[in-house]
Amino acid sequence: MNEPDFEEEIKQMLPHRYPMLLVDRVLEYTQGKHLKAIKNVTINENFFNGHFPDKAVMPGVLIIEAMAQASCLLLLKEESIRQRAMGDGSNLILLAGVDNARFRHPVVPGDQLVMDVYLSKQKQNYAVFECQASVAEQNAASATLKCMLK
Repeated sequence: MNEPDFEEEIKQMLPHRYPMLLVDRVLEYTQGKHLKAIKNVTINENFFNGHFPDKAVMPGVLIIEAMAQASCLLLLKEESIRQRAMGDGSNLILLAGVDNARFRHPVVPGDQLVMDVYLSKQKQNYAVFECQASVAEQNAASATLKCMLK
């Protein structure tokens, strides 16, 4: 999927804003199955001031958050879910669980974090995703994420 205005669509679909918006662009989308997105990691990120001043490394919890945001985008591309989640602004998709999180390679300024998220299970207000994040085709992190529409 190469929609030129998808960056604006990300902002319309996710409630996050700088510095917590961690998806810059969607590269691929297969309805109800898969989404590939990127986060360009720059030295200007607020978290690098303290993690770590002499050896900047993106915190693992923010890699998980970036994968969770990409997972939400996959769900929100579905019209029926988007209407329920965004109808009056009172509903959100929230991270409900993280299983099997593994961190294999540090993510540092200048990296492009590529996130692949796959919808593996979906029920009424609940979804499970298998997620992988990589840098230059090297596995940086993986996790099973559980999200729910609240």
